[in-house]
Amino acid sequence: MFIVYLVLFLLGFYLFGLAFAIDSDPSGYIFVAGILSVSLAVALLFHLPSAADRSKR
Repeated sequence: MFIVYLVLFLLGFYLFGLAFAIDSDPSGYIFVAGILSVSLAVALLFHLPSAADRSKR
């Protein structure tokens, strides 16, 4: 599962850089997609291990 977190996190940073590298209209949407990707990676990293522990009880 760590690979999924890492891929989402690195994809988010790639999208940050891509948003600043292009000079067209959707750069704002690409930047927001990067923020959402990093946020999702961090949220999953913190939420899923605790959810797995709760299901064992």
